[in-house]
Amino acid sequence: MTGLRVFRLAVASAAILVGACRSGEPAELPAAERTGIEDAVRKVVVDTYDLTSPNVVDRLMTLYPETAVYSASSGQITTSRAELRRQIETFWEFVGSNMKDPEWDWTSMHVDVLARDAAVVTATYRIPHTTPQNTPHVIAGAWTAVFVKRGERWLVIHEHLSDLPEVPAVPADSVGDHTGH
Repeated sequence: MTGLRVFRLAVASAAILVGACRSGEPAELPAAERTGIEDAVRKVVVDTYDLTSPNVVDRLMTLYPETAVYSASSGQITTSRAELRRQIETFWEFVGSNMKDPEWDWTSMHVDVLARDAAVVTATYRIPHTTPQNTPHVIAGAWTAVFVKRGERWLVIHEHLSDLPEVPAVPADSVGDHTGH
């Protein structure tokens, strides 16, 4: 084979490989569909974290699939649903249930749609409340979660929580729902 033929064969092979790789990439979603997915995921998050509704632990657990889930927080990794449930129950028993008039405030929320059935949420939150001693207090942090759509449900399969060490309380009139739309 001459050098020119080898060169042409290499170029043709490269073009075929590039075309094959590109054909596996997802097509860009139409803007309306992307916005619909962003809104659906945002609604699931906001509705689930409504602390005024009953059964907080059970409601929070609806975000996670029955299979393994990966959750990183407080320097530890959780890899099972049962372990994650125990952590949420412990938080709610010792912290959440002692908060008087808590309000979950999403101070920013960014939803990155990866595909029709996958999205990543990166958000910051504040939970202003009053302690049992009637002292204003705020818990706050950041959350990143990978969501997948299984059937009609958006579920978290991987997450990372990063709590702020101490947050100053703010006057009640400056707290609101800022979902970052």
